[in-house]
Amino acid sequence: MAKITTKLEPASPAAAPPKKRLRMVAGYFSDPDSSDAGRLLHERIRLGIMGALSVSHRMSFRELKDLLKTTDGNLSKHARTLEDAGYLNCRKKFAKRVPRTEYSLTAKGKRMFARHLDHMEALIHATRGE
Repeated sequence: MAKITTKLEPASPAAAPPKKRLRMVAGYFSDPDSSDAGRLLHERIRLGIMGALSVSHRMSFRELKDLLKTTDGNLSKHARTLEDAGYLNCRKKFAKRVPRTEYSLTAKGKRMFARHLDHMEALIHATRGE
């Protein structure tokens, strides 16, 4: 994962006073790309979809549904939201006359999820004083 830095970031985050540590991650909240990603990814099901697909190249609708313990309609709605944002690829095919939907992350989805995780990790470290 690429490290996200800001102009306000000191050489050692642990050495910074608490207010400065919090400003280190403030760029995330003012960055329009990150704030859009944040709104999309903070919802439990969407965050689960992105997390699952970040460690597994491709997953079927059924696999995601079972993993996230959600309904067909709920998973479908959240997957469509991520697909509309350009974060997911949706591929539909048939296996023995049975429809099968598979999802994978797009390059944009991978970038935005990695960026989101970097910022959340920075926030955790800043608030813990690490």
